[in-house]
Amino acid sequence: MIEFFDRAGAEAAFCQDGRSLYLWNGKAAAFIQDDKVYAYDGRFIGWADRGWISDADGACLLFEHDAVGGPQKPERRAKTTPGPRGARPSRAEPHDAPPRPTASLVWSDRVLSDLI
Repeated sequence: MIEFFDRAGAEAAFCQDGRSLYLWNGKAAAFIQDDKVYAYDGRFIGWADRGWISDADGACLLFEHDAVGGPQKPERRAKTTPGPRGARPSRAEPHDAPPRPTASLVWSDRVLSDLI
Protein backbone atom coordinates (compact mmCIF):
# COMPACT_ATOMS: atom_id res chain seq x y z
CA MET A 1 0.00 0.00 0.00
CA ILE A 2 1.28 3.46 -0.90
CA GLU A 3 0.49 6.03 1.77
CA PHE A 4 0.35 9.74 0.97
CA PHE A 5 0.81 12.59 3.42
CA ASP A 6 -0.11 16.28 3.16
CA ARG A 7 1.99 19.40 3.67
CA ALA A 8 1.49 19.13 7.45
CA GLY A 9 2.71 15.52 7.53
CA ALA A 10 -0.77 14.12 8.24
CA GLU A 11 -2.03 10.99 6.51
CA ALA A 12 -4.23 12.01 3.60
CA ALA A 13 -4.67 9.25 1.02
CA PHE A 14 -3.63 5.74 0.04
CA CYS A 15 -3.36 3.63 -3.08
CA GLN A 16 -3.27 -0.18 -3.11
CA ASP A 17 -3.34 -0.99 -6.81
CA GLY A 18 -1.34 1.85 -8.37
CA ARG A 19 -4.49 3.21 -10.03
CA SER A 20 -7.15 4.02 -7.41
CA LEU A 21 -6.58 6.81 -4.90
CA TYR A 22 -8.61 6.80 -1.68
CA LEU A 23 -8.83 9.45 1.01
CA TRP A 24 -7.59 8.18 4.37
CA ASN A 25 -11.18 7.65 5.54
CA GLY A 26 -11.66 5.12 2.71
CA LYS A 27 -13.66 7.28 0.31
CA ALA A 28 -12.74 6.70 -3.33
CA ALA A 29 -11.14 9.97 -4.42
CA ALA A 30 -9.52 9.72 -7.83
CA PHE A 31 -7.86 7.46 -10.35
CA ILE A 32 -4.40 7.57 -11.88
CA GLN A 33 -3.96 6.98 -15.59
CA ASP A 34 -0.63 7.50 -17.36
CA ASP A 35 0.73 9.56 -14.43
CA LYS A 36 -2.32 11.85 -14.59
CA VAL A 37 -4.77 12.10 -11.69
CA TYR A 38 -8.49 12.42 -12.44
CA ALA A 39 -11.64 12.78 -10.34
CA TYR A 40 -14.14 10.02 -11.12
CA ASP A 41 -16.23 12.51 -13.09
CA GLY A 42 -13.29 12.82 -15.52
CA ARG A 43 -11.97 16.21 -14.37
CA PHE A 44 -8.20 16.50 -14.47
CA ILE A 45 -6.81 17.06 -10.97
CA GLY A 46 -3.06 16.84 -11.35
CA TRP A 47 -0.02 14.66 -11.77
CA ALA A 48 1.51 11.60 -10.07
CA ASP A 49 5.28 11.50 -10.38
CA ARG A 50 8.35 10.60 -8.30
CA GLY A 51 6.21 9.90 -5.21
CA TRP A 52 4.32 13.18 -5.40
CA ILE A 53 0.74 14.05 -6.28
CA SER A 54 0.74 17.60 -7.63
CA ASP A 55 -2.04 19.91 -8.74
CA ALA A 56 -2.61 21.01 -12.36
CA ASP A 57 -0.08 23.83 -11.91
CA GLY A 58 2.61 21.43 -10.66
CA ALA A 59 2.51 22.53 -7.00
CA CYS A 60 2.72 19.60 -4.58
CA LEU A 61 -0.41 18.29 -2.84
CA LEU A 62 0.73 14.98 -1.31
CA PHE A 63 3.89 12.93 -0.89
CA GLU A 64 4.79 9.35 -0.13
CA HIS A 65 7.63 8.62 2.29
CA ASP A 66 10.26 8.07 -0.41
CA ALA A 67 9.22 10.92 -2.76
CA VAL A 68 12.09 12.43 -4.72
CA GLY A 69 12.56 16.18 -5.23
CA GLY A 70 9.77 18.62 -4.44
CA PRO A 71 9.54 20.99 -1.47
CA GLN A 72 10.83 20.25 2.02
CA LYS A 73 8.79 17.34 3.40
CA PRO A 74 7.43 17.79 6.91
CA GLU A 75 7.97 15.17 9.57
CA ARG A 76 5.19 12.64 9.24
CA ARG A 77 2.75 12.56 12.12
CA ALA A 78 1.75 9.33 13.84
CA LYS A 79 -0.73 7.64 11.56
CA THR A 80 -3.92 5.79 12.16
CA THR A 81 -5.30 2.84 10.26
CA PRO A 82 -6.93 3.89 6.99
CA GLY A 83 -10.66 3.41 6.63
CA PRO A 84 -12.08 0.49 4.67
CA ARG A 85 -12.05 1.17 0.95
CA GLY A 86 -15.42 2.38 -0.25
CA ALA A 87 -16.98 1.53 -3.58
CA ARG A 88 -15.37 3.21 -6.55
CA PRO A 89 -17.73 5.22 -8.73
CA SER A 90 -17.78 4.59 -12.44
CA ARG A 91 -15.00 6.36 -14.27
CA ALA A 92 -16.06 9.04 -16.72
CA GLU A 93 -14.00 9.60 -19.83
CA PRO A 94 -10.94 11.60 -18.71
CA HIS A 95 -10.81 15.21 -19.89
CA ASP A 96 -7.72 16.39 -21.70
CA ALA A 97 -4.84 17.24 -19.42
CA PRO A 98 -2.99 20.52 -19.82
CA PRO A 99 0.67 20.47 -20.78
CA ARG A 100 2.76 19.10 -17.93
CA PRO A 101 4.34 21.92 -15.91
CA THR A 102 7.90 21.90 -14.66
CA ALA A 103 8.32 19.99 -11.39
CA SER A 104 7.69 22.41 -8.56
CA LEU A 105 9.51 23.00 -5.30
CA VAL A 106 6.46 24.56 -3.62
CA TRP A 107 3.41 23.26 -1.84
CA SER A 108 -0.02 23.81 -3.35
CA ASP A 109 -2.54 26.02 -1.55
CA ARG A 110 -5.14 23.43 -2.52
CA VAL A 111 -6.19 20.27 -0.68
CA LEU A 112 -6.87 17.00 -2.54
CA SER A 113 -10.27 16.49 -0.90
CA ASP A 114 -11.39 19.89 -2.21
CA LEU A 115 -10.41 18.96 -5.77
CA ILE A 116 -12.55 15.85 -5.94
